[in-house]
Amino acid sequence: MDNPASPLEQVHTEIAKACKASRREPGDVTLIAVSKTHPAEAIAPLLGEGHRVFGENRVQEAQEKWPELREQFPDVELHLIGQLQSNKAEDAVALFDCIHSLDRPSLLKALAKAMDKADRRVSCFIQVNIGSEEQKGGCAIDALPDLLEQARAAGIPVIGLMCIPPAEIEPAPFFALLAKLASENGLDQLSMGMSGDYPTAVMLGATHVRVGTALFGARS
Repeated sequence: MDNPASPLEQVHTEIAKACKASRREPGDVTLIAVSKTHPAEAIAPLLGEGHRVFGENRVQEAQEKWPELREQFPDVELHLIGQLQSNKAEDAVALFDCIHSLDRPSLLKALAKAMDKADRRVSCFIQVNIGSEEQKGGCAIDALPDLLEQARAAGIPVIGLMCIPPAEIEPAPFFALLAKLASENGLDQLSMGMSGDYPTAVMLGATHVRVGTALFGARS
């Protein structure tokens, strides 16, 4: 009897299917395994399978968990996908390889200062509040060009846009809108799609998908 595919293999298969349907190459999509709230022992199997790109929501949790893992796996790439407080900018620049939640001028200034101090440039996505939801972080759609201009002037390497669509609504129109905004602003990378909708996101141009539950199971 064949061994059942691991969750990682299953997700890669779904990404490949979505790429085939949209005439894209699977290698153009980065799978970020969202390891927030999961302990090192839950992350170990994915590392053992060769996966190296992980996402965390909180700076402090990542600081507690990843330095030891990175000693064993120095080629790990760590993405901050959660909201970032300005007072944690230095810690984030020191620890992460990419930040997905740049969304306001005050954070932009803190990150620019931290990058200058560390002499380290960390790639960033601007998070867009794509559904104009009051309770969610993200830059307002009409404020995007100005924030992007400020970031470029400050020497922050903005590589793309990120969004979290409203829950319980078909996400495709929001993904399509983010892709349009990126194109209009000269950006070619899109961080969009999570466990429930990443194949749709891939078909609409996602270059980075943030998948947790489909890889690790439901969080306790």
